[in-house]
Amino acid sequence: MHPRLSALAALRLTDPEEKVAATHAAAALTTTADALATHPIRTAGDEAGVPGRPERPLRVAAHTQGKRSPFTPEGRAALIHSICHIEFNAINLALDAVWRFDGMPDAFYRDWLHVADEEALHFTLLHTHLQSMGYRYGDFIGHDGLWAMCEKTGGDVLARMALVPRTLEARGLDATPLIQAKLRRVNTPDALRAVEILDRILADEVGHVAIGNHWYRWLCEREGRDPVASYPVLVAHYEAPRMKPPFNLEARARAGFSDEELSALAKASG
Repeated sequence: MHPRLSALAALRLTDPEEKVAATHAAAALTTTADALATHPIRTAGDEAGVPGRPERPLRVAAHTQGKRSPFTPEGRAALIHSICHIEFNAINLALDAVWRFDGMPDAFYRDWLHVADEEALHFTLLHTHLQSMGYRYGDFIGHDGLWAMCEKTGGDVLARMALVPRTLEARGLDATPLIQAKLRRVNTPDALRAVEILDRILADEVGHVAIGNHWYRWLCEREGRDPVASYPVLVAHYEAPRMKPPFNLEARARAGFSDEELSALAKASG
């Protein structure tokens, strides 16, 4: 099967473990496929079953989710579950980019299948850890913020690159060190194991955001647009969340944000 069609098949799966396995299999196809962008993939009816998600967790608005202290076992489990839910959505986001957008270079599809492959690994690491704590994915609620932006940008690959990897996912670069600091203060074996997992996720996510930055700038160049000036226009048009400090400027620099962008973020941080 064509790797992009395999990505669509994986995207439609509802069982998390089956989705993970199918995602790894789709990513492996890129090592043997001669070309990924030789012809259009999308056809009528492709939206059916997209994205595939299990019945649980129950999805609620982000602002309705209560906060739980990581200093209690259940609170830590809820925290790990929330990150696990983000990674599950991130698998779907990367797979969606692969099948949805025709007319991109082969490297685009290879990049996002690679991202999907790593997001699937992140989900597995977190879910295994969650199970060791006596819980499973679906035992807590989750919000739909990531996928909502995915839907908004479904007709515009430039907006997708601007507002999902380099906006929503880049917020993870800022938040992860703060979460790790809390878990280190807890200083229990399960908390320290979570810190180790987040070390791996943060390292990989720098690369994922860098891929988003690369393709955002590539698309801006193709369309004759200034990437810095275009970004706030896209944020306003699609009503994307505004970035708020603190910012992980070191990680953002490694992820390919320009000096001009980093200076603006530093200024916003006061």
